[in-house]
Amino acid sequence: MSRRAAEDAISSGRVKVNREPASLGQQVSVGDDVNIDGWFYVVDEVFNRPKVYAYHKPDGEVCTANDPEGRKTVFTALPRLNGTRWVMVGRLDINTQGLLLFTTDGELANRLMHPSSEVERVYNVRVRGQVGEDVLQALSQGVELEDGVAAFTTLSWPQGEVESYNRWFTVGIKEGRNREVRRMWESQGLEVSRLIRRAYGEVVMPKGLHRGKGMFLDDKIVDSLCKSVGYSVESQLVLRDARKRPTKSKQEGRRSRR
Repeated sequence: MSRRAAEDAISSGRVKVNREPASLGQQVSVGDDVNIDGWFYVVDEVFNRPKVYAYHKPDGEVCTANDPEGRKTVFTALPRLNGTRWVMVGRLDINTQGLLLFTTDGELANRLMHPSSEVERVYNVRVRGQVGEDVLQALSQGVELEDGVAAFTTLSWPQGEVESYNRWFTVGIKEGRNREVRRMWESQGLEVSRLIRRAYGEVVMPKGLHRGKGMFLDDKIVDSLCKSVGYSVESQLVLRDARKRPTKSKQEGRRSRR
């Protein structure tokens, strides 16, 4: 129904809200009953929530839509969309595996990636070489890279054998500079032998999500993700068919006009 048709229906008394005649400019709320020409509707709220897809990127895939070298890209594993496209939230280099997010909302993607949002990315990293307390302190306080100082927001490891060769650590960063985690360890003369992203902000790698597979995040997680970066999910009120037939008097009136 067009706006003009709706106004005409209200002016002619054909619309009731909660069994009372409606008036032009009247506000309705979720759950209100609306009767139009004897047909019953309920006011409902529909959220224009963006889709967010979590993908477990394996080693060897590149984060680009089209690769000139013909390598497999992460986009080949994504479900097809109608009328929109996937926007990648950050990226992982070809030798890094783990959680990679995609969304249908470019503004949400920008907010999740922008340094001002301070969204933490958490990685499991295996480091080859002797890691002493001086190295751990430097990485926590900040090390100088060619594009500025970088520091881990979190840095932890399993108990025991901290200084042993080839150890796993869990680290967090709140920015997404190119190869940042690897370069930070390399600045201390150490080599990263394996790197896995386990979390991106509110989203943790879903349990049981195998490499090369993905899944849509549920509404609750998407809402939490949006809220974490101050992004409001827009909504609108709609009329939902209450699946009731027109009143008896209305039906008789229609038959009499035939």
